[in-house]
Amino acid sequence: METKPGAEMSLIQEGHTDPSVLRSNDITAVAQVRKLLFRRMLIGVTDGRFFLGNFHCMDKQGNIILQDAVEFRSIRRSAPSPMEQRGLGLILIPSSCRTSCHIDCSIEEQLSLLALTPR
Repeated sequence: METKPGAEMSLIQEGHTDPSVLRSNDITAVAQVRKLLFRRMLIGVTDGRFFLGNFHCMDKQGNIILQDAVEFRSIRRSAPSPMEQRGLGLILIPSSCRTSCHIDCSIEEQLSLLALTPR
């Protein structure tokens, strides 16, 4: 069965897991991202702001959508400065703006997510 590029995500969402349809590397990558679904994620962006929210999804370009997101930004440029926060809801963070990304989970889970070989 021939698939067009980028069709892997839609096939997995529909429940197709036939190895002849999906390459094993794609399956592994999707499985690792699935482990992150609905976890608290803290993302830093290039202008110094941080966003904290629940990881909702990621597209093939690496853009991330957070649910129930809260924005944190410095009020003044001097360090240390107080942080101002505001609720945003559902937001998209482009991969080109992202400088850091942290997941709220245990050390064991962090190490398993960083493993080079699937477990």
